[in-house]
Amino acid sequence: MLRVGLTGGLGSGKSTAGSMLRELGAEVIEADELGRAMMEPGQPVYAEILRTFGPEVAGGDGRLNRARLAELAFRGGRLDELKAIVHPAVIEAQRRWMNEVFRRDPAAVAVVVSALIFEVERDARARGERESILADWRRRMDRVTLVTAPDEVKIARYVGRLGLTGAEREAAEADARSRLAHQIPDDLKAARADFVLENTGNLDNLRSQVEELWQRLSAESNKVPKDESLK
Repeated sequence: MLRVGLTGGLGSGKSTAGSMLRELGAEVIEADELGRAMMEPGQPVYAEILRTFGPEVAGGDGRLNRARLAELAFRGGRLDELKAIVHPAVIEAQRRWMNEVFRRDPAAVAVVVSALIFEVERDARARGERESILADWRRRMDRVTLVTAPDEVKIARYVGRLGLTGAEREAAEADARSRLAHQIPDDLKAARADFVLENTGNLDNLRSQVEELWQRLSAESNKVPKDESLK
């Protein structure tokens, strides 16, 4: 068994790398998808967000107005409040998912795709936490793989996915820069990662790197007994 964190900044291509690993045989889950599901009406995370940020972050249909919430979090200086609500719930859901994967297949490679593995740990420790699930999150992964790309490439990918033009595109670029500013630079993450994938935009090159990574991860998964994992 092997628990693998697959991380990278906004627009780095970590989801693309995750899809490639899934095609090769890995079990893959996206932290963003878990977070979005937990922020739907009726979920405890949704209720706590409304309690903390106020009913104005809900739209007319009752679902969260994500643009308004992002504005309050990133530009309003309340990002830590949002993280404190969402991150523990998402990480606990990831833990339960991994346990279920390994129950079905003890030799599985379980990959969690998350942009903020290192940042979650950094922020928790900055608050003085030492033994919480957040401060301990990096250690809970047997291996961490980082997907890197130049910041300008990340921003272009992020904005390109939105299909915006004019003032809306400029606003999206500013939002992307703000989000990247809250993330740890790639060179610092690379120093702590076990593997690094360089994604400059050539999919064939990225796939070749992912295939090589998969060979190493799948071989290692058969060498790490369950009771030794995470030690």
